[in-house]
Amino acid sequence: MSTKRNLIAVAIIAAIAVYAFQSQNRARATPRPEVPAEHLKTAVFAGGCFWCMEPPFEKLAGVVDAESGYTGGRTKNPTYEQVCQTETGHLEAIRVHYDDRLVTYNDLLEVFWRSMDPTDAGGQFADQGTSYQSAIFVADETERMTAEKSKQALAQSGRFAKPIVTPIRDADTFYRAEEYHQDYYKKNPIHYATYRKASGRSGFLDSTWGDDLVYEVKTPENGLIVADDGSVSRVYLRPSDSEIKERLTALQYNVTQEAGTERPFSNEFWDNKAEGIYVDIVSGEPLFSSRDKYKSGTGWPSFSQPIDKELIVEKTDYHLVLPRTEVRSKYGDSHLGHVFTDGPQPTGLRYCINSASLKFIPADELEKEGYGKFAEQFDE
Repeated sequence: MSTKRNLIAVAIIAAIAVYAFQSQNRARATPRPEVPAEHLKTAVFAGGCFWCMEPPFEKLAGVVDAESGYTGGRTKNPTYEQVCQTETGHLEAIRVHYDDRLVTYNDLLEVFWRSMDPTDAGGQFADQGTSYQSAIFVADETERMTAEKSKQALAQSGRFAKPIVTPIRDADTFYRAEEYHQDYYKKNPIHYATYRKASGRSGFLDSTWGDDLVYEVKTPENGLIVADDGSVSRVYLRPSDSEIKERLTALQYNVTQEAGTERPFSNEFWDNKAEGIYVDIVSGEPLFSSRDKYKSGTGWPSFSQPIDKELIVEKTDYHLVLPRTEVRSKYGDSHLGHVFTDGPQPTGLRYCINSASLKFIPADELEKEGYGKFAEQFDE
């Protein structure tokens, strides 16, 4: 029987835990790009309480979603209550949906090992019983070979003093869990954070992995993908915080991550007259075209409209007491600047943007940089 219901604990622990949890996950609230069907893959893992197994995968660049569910047992369409009684043979598990251009099955295995205790055959931490046992469910021989190799490498690493007992099993029907279990860590952050800490999972993983706990995948050339036929395309993802700090200058970081403002008339693009498009310095997503750029006299790059309004997020900004409309990029979540209603017709808008948040792609380089679909507007 699960002890999960008995671990909603002390308020002080909850406050500390939820603060840490929210800080770690704040950057992951950005939307994900759509993935072509041929590149959208799934993988299934069991590591005890599925509440705790979703977040590590959903933080990984290239993972589209992780859903909680049940698999490996006999009962069709089981309920949470049935699985908790351990009579169904099902394990609490997660199904990870990922873009195989950006993250590999082996990357997912690395995250899996860092999320549970592979030496416990009876369950996971405070939750004991067959429904909380760990397992890797493989869909084919390629996954099986990759999983076996990864498991062997972990056993030989000396990371654990006890044997690695997590089994590698054939994939079975996956039953999606009730909706209130999905993204539980977002819906009930205080309960989740308290449970994760009180169950012993957080302490065990921190002491076992230390600085190696967070596994990160570097996206290829900031989302640049070269297909077999040589064509170039892009996906727009927010890199990890460590990558952002490594890539950006101090000014670029201050503007995009801390909502700073650069000086007018002494920034890179305020008087740039070349033809091309301006993209997010963090994610590479296309934001503005030189065709919509105009001289506003403010000393910052000004545009009458974005390339695609779907890629611009507007928020109310009270930093200067009187409200202004801040604009941010959709996938990179970068602070770009503000939009005002004193622009030229036909839009009447002025997108006042910091150069430090932008990268300029000249019209004659759009194709090779993966922005070929925007080249046509400059052929006239």
